[in-house]
Amino acid sequence: MIQRTTTLVSAGLLAAIFTTGALAQGAPQSITEKRTDVVQLSAGYRASRLEGATVYNRDKEKIGTVDDLVVAPNDSSAYAILSVGGFLGMGKHLVAVPFRDLQIDRRQLILPDATKKSVEALPEFRYAPE
Repeated sequence: MIQRTTTLVSAGLLAAIFTTGALAQGAPQSITEKRTDVVQLSAGYRASRLEGATVYNRDKEKIGTVDDLVVAPNDSSAYAILSVGGFLGMGKHLVAVPFRDLQIDRRQLILPDATKKSVEALPEFRYAPE
């Protein structure tokens, strides 16, 4: 009887230790998967192909070119870094615009309501030192 009681107590203690250990690791996380239409997605733009692409406004005026795409660290929003202004590579600067503001129409990037002046007036973007 004593041996059986000791075995039950030992089993209970082991169960408590394993249960507590599992809870100490944090709450279980669930991963949700979202179905993606891969055929439609494959017709989209790859980030590597956007670099250097010209950005136009609604009036087909050249606004600038895509220097890079940056994902914000706090909310994962994507921003297009545009190279604007200047002449023959002199005097241009970088600005950040939310990627969602760009439209893609017939393989052209369009920032519909932008003008050269309005984009050049945006705060200058500078890459963080690596």
